[in-house]
Amino acid sequence: MKAAIFKEPHAPLSVEDVPQPTVQPDEVLVKVVACGVCHTDLHYIDHGVPTFKPPPIILGHECSGVVAEVGSEVEQWRPGDRVLLPAVLSCGSCRMCRLGRENICERMAMFGNHRDGAYAEYVTAPAKDIFRLPENVPLAESSIIADALSTPYHAVKNRARVQPGDRVVVFGCGGVGINVVQMAVAAGALVVAVDVKDEKLEFAKQLGAWATINPRTVDVKKEVRRLFDGGADIAIEAIGHPATIEQAFDCARTGGRLCVVGYTDQTAGLNAARLMFREMEIVGSLGCRPVDYPAIIQLVAQGRIRVEPVVTHRFPLAEINQALDVLRRGEGLRTIIAFQ
Repeated sequence: MKAAIFKEPHAPLSVEDVPQPTVQPDEVLVKVVACGVCHTDLHYIDHGVPTFKPPPIILGHECSGVVAEVGSEVEQWRPGDRVLLPAVLSCGSCRMCRLGRENICERMAMFGNHRDGAYAEYVTAPAKDIFRLPENVPLAESSIIADALSTPYHAVKNRARVQPGDRVVVFGCGGVGINVVQMAVAAGALVVAVDVKDEKLEFAKQLGAWATINPRTVDVKKEVRRLFDGGADIAIEAIGHPATIEQAFDCARTGGRLCVVGYTDQTAGLNAARLMFREMEIVGSLGCRPVDYPAIIQLVAQGRIRVEPVVTHRFPLAEINQALDVLRRGEGLRTIIAFQ
């Protein structure tokens, strides 16, 4: 089969012929229809963040496809079933899993990190971990549910705890942030979107944002406080930069909440006096619990969350390095590698 191989940092992926993976008794073999292209991949390729499985490794962790083969112990799946693979597999037995927080499993395994991922024609997955996709959802575009939708869902519902009527400001309208906007709107919030690119702010409006702010032309803190009469109930940072984390914290009202979704390995400086005297709350958010995936899929099936407008670029596997360049340039929203 064809696959895109990550061999070393600061080098393009190599599309090569590799052996098709062998199905274990408790696994399914999935013929990949599409795999989303994510900034996490650039952490490995451009920034030298190590993968747990040393290179060579197949990257890609946002996968949808069709079951091609089932292991000898698998009873609930059949060839031809339309499926979604979660980005991360949980063990189900560690302390965090037993507490219902499988997204921070102590022994988590991520596709394209701990095991080979889905920048390939076929990928294997444990049968217990995959999810069925209804016929009325677009199969290729639904690949982004695995991370670009599930991460915002968990952030909005479980960590930021957005309620109807909440005033929410979202920093960053990229592939994750734009879906934070969608999810917060679906939760009944009044949403202000912040980004430095007007085209992304326009997407945010189309997906339900009440107002938008471009920091290049407007003082964000002043504008948020004006729009929300004193500040946001909840600020969600989906960029992963110390400056925007600090800015988001400053935009939350007294007693407000900051939810950090964007990843950075740098230190952000937050005012400890304000944190204490104003009873501010700060939470982090990572990935999504397996139990939440069916609800997300149902939101897409009902048309309450849209995937097709979010997928702005499609490339064949042979052009995966061009797809990564689109991501590096910050163009569009979400890019997928489509196999059909």
